Amino acid sequence: MQEIGVGLIGYGLAGRAFHAPYIRATPGMTLRAVVTRDPAKVHADLPGMLVVPDVATLLAEPGIDLVVVASPDPLHAAHAIAALEAGKHALIDKPFATSLADARRVAEAGETSGKLVTIFQNRRWDADFGTLRRLIADGSLGEIVQFESHFDRWRPTPTGLWKEAREGGAWLDLGPHLVDQAVLLFGQPVGVSLDLATLRGGAPSPDYFHAVLRYERHRVILHATKLAAQHGLRFAVHGTRASWIKHGSDPQEAATLAGRAPGSEDWGTDPIQGVLTIGDTGDTYPVPNERGDYRVFWQTLADAIRGNGANPVPASQAIAVMEVLDAGLRSAASRSEIAL
Repeated sequence: MQEIGVGLIGYGLAGRAFHAPYIRATPGMTLRAVVTRDPAKVHADLPGMLVVPDVATLLAEPGIDLVVVASPDPLHAAHAIAALEAGKHALIDKPFATSLADARRVAEAGETSGKLVTIFQNRRWDADFGTLRRLIADGSLGEIVQFESHFDRWRPTPTGLWKEAREGGAWLDLGPHLVDQAVLLFGQPVGVSLDLATLRGGAPSPDYFHAVLRYERHRVILHATKLAAQHGLRFAVHGTRASWIKHGSDPQEAATLAGRAPGSEDWGTDPIQGVLTIGDTGDTYPVPNERGDYRVFWQTLADAIRGNGANPVPASQAIAVMEVLDAGLRSAASRSEIAL
């Protein structure tokens, strides 16, 4: 097996919880170096890990095949392009970039270098989303007419972290997950309408969004707020045969933040079942969840780098998501639907 050496740019929440543990859990992947200004934080988790002060030093290190870009959003494009021009594969945390133009520049750099560009859309491997895909595929819901997806929170006090001040606010933080799932299921919408607002006192950027993605035969509603005391709803999907309502979140993020290594016996097991309601009879049934597993993304990526499979999230799919995000920002600014 070809060993894949990995360099990680950034050791904030993304680097610490969503990248380093999974790199270490993926057979044939080895984390070789981390770029951060806080070596002590890395060494508390990874004693002996090589910590370097900047991206140039990382790219000069021998044995780095893949660079994971988990730096602040405005640096994504520059860091990814630097890695690609240095002959490395690039994995970019969401959002792909802060602008559609930058996303396209990264994709072009990947084509020019001949190296793989992939975007970290781990929520494709959530337990609830896997369950929904099964229900759609087996016809349990009939034809989908309304798809509603929520990432609500109760965080009434702004934290002061840079992520809460990002341009576009929650739309460029949580929106990439919700848009990616919608586009994966239904393709590009005909039009996008976005209501973007700052509802918390003192919040530096929008903390609320409500998007409507218009398709010819159905509607997709994407919603997030940080002022929902009751925030259990995850999906409400209505079809011509039945509805499926799902509360609760995939448990993998919480497990990783609690320090659990990916791969335990109950990893990705969501105990909160959704409820299927049959339209003609009103009968309701609990729906067992598929098992979530973010490790699938990483193993698929490793196989793709070795030439044994497809890129799990190619740049073309990420640009499609960026097109919707960009249309949403223009919609919010103009208070009108933007056609795609």
